[in-house]
Amino acid sequence: MESTTLAAALREAAAILAGAGVPTPAVDAELLAAHLLGESRGRVKALAFTDAPVPPGYPELVAERAARVPLQHLTGTASFRYLDLLVGPGVFVPRPETETVAQLAIDAARSAAVSGVTPKVVDLGTGSGAIAASLATEVRGAEVHAVELSPLALAWAKRNLDPLGVHLLHGDLRTALPEHDGTFDVVVSNPPYVPEDAIPNEPEAAEHDPAMALYGGGKDGLELPLAAARTAARLLKPAGYFVMEHAEVQAGRIAALLSAQPCWRDVATHTDLNGRPRATSAVRTAAHT
Repeated sequence: MESTTLAAALREAAAILAGAGVPTPAVDAELLAAHLLGESRGRVKALAFTDAPVPPGYPELVAERAARVPLQHLTGTASFRYLDLLVGPGVFVPRPETETVAQLAIDAARSAAVSGVTPKVVDLGTGSGAIAASLATEVRGAEVHAVELSPLALAWAKRNLDPLGVHLLHGDLRTALPEHDGTFDVVVSNPPYVPEDAIPNEPEAAEHDPAMALYGGGKDGLELPLAAARTAARLLKPAGYFVMEHAEVQAGRIAALLSAQPCWRDVATHTDLNGRPRATSAVRTAAHT
């Protein structure tokens, strides 16, 4: 990059990123500049109408983004609902699709609170802590727990969740919290669910998201999602609510499997922001088995 003004640099960066196949080149160019300047993206756009200079380090950041290093790894943060989460190498970057899953869990927790209960919720496989953090900040008085197995992801989750008072556990979602069996109002999970032979198309995911956060186990990727469902059945109170994210191709299979089990009722499939079947919910029956 040879531009000396911010406006010219933004145009040049957007062209470089577009040529590298980055889906939102102009936006990413502005966000990288905003990160270096410590300003909002809106302020950067305003500065582009002046003779503002190029911030130091900008060409280097643009080159890294052009190499498809995730934008969030370069800025150190990821936006999720109303939060800016700390993220970086070793943790799955939260996706917009998961915001609808968080909303379902938030709605269920709020419904429990209306009945006078202090909602007790847990996020199985919390990763960066995105869902747990949203629950802790959007459901007043909720007792929020989060479970994560990866030590690297756990370190990021700790930075995001400790300030919010979330009870963070280093553990396996398959066996977590046995001392809390039958006590939760809501269990939510975005477990690894990618089938073993389905490599993500985006270089950001394929090359930078940890495999431990992507692949669900087994040819169909359902080993960990079904384990999360079993743990949810163990942890929930009667009439407790479970919701889990999954791949769109898994929706029918998961709904059928949960519907066939006597521990679940009211099984429902939910679509994401793009209208794809992205999550399944169910309500715990009265009998614990």
